[in-house]
Formats: sequence, C-alpha cells, structure tokens
Amino acid sequence: MFVLELTYTGPIERVDALLEAHVAWLDEHYASGTFIASGRKNPRDGGVILAVGDDRARIEKITSTDPFVAGEVCEYRITEFVATRTAPELSAYRQQPLV
Repeated sequence: MFVLELTYTGPIERVDALLEAHVAWLDEHYASGTFIASGRKNPRDGGVILAVGDDRARIEKITSTDPFVAGEVCEYRITEFVATRTAPELSAYRQQPLV
C-alpha cells in the first residue's frame, strides 16, 4: 500500500484551474481500484491519496500523469508501507509482513 502526499508548488489559483482535470484523474484510478481514499490537507497546501498495489514503479507512473504534475503545481512524496492491520471495512487490503 502507498501513501501519496501531494505538496502544492504553484499558486492556489493555478491548482484550482486544474482541479476538474485532477478530479477526473482521481475518478479513473478509483474506478480501476488503485485509489481507496483521498482528500485535501488542512491547511490546504496539498493532499493525500491512499493507493493499493505492489509495484512502486507503477504508482510512480500513475502520479506522473496527474494533471497537477503536468501543470507543475504539485510534487509527490510516495511512502510504501505494509498494511498488516486495518479497520474491518478495509480487511481486503490487509497484507502479510515482509519477511
């Protein structure tokens, strides 16, 4: 599983101009099952996405296609972790510890 942390690097007006395209991009990855949660940070200086998958290179490729990245208004920090415990509603995403 991955935590994708977006940090805005451009003015909020440029972020807002790209927001509709960003939301469409999010919808695409929710539909594929890759994204399971997302939202703005508070204060609004970026956002966070929880993504599932075993291939960091694939996640990096996905983040590179975000309209915010193409529009040069955000940077990503990608943190991979093993979700060994979850709420019951997220049990499908539990993982075995790495050996």
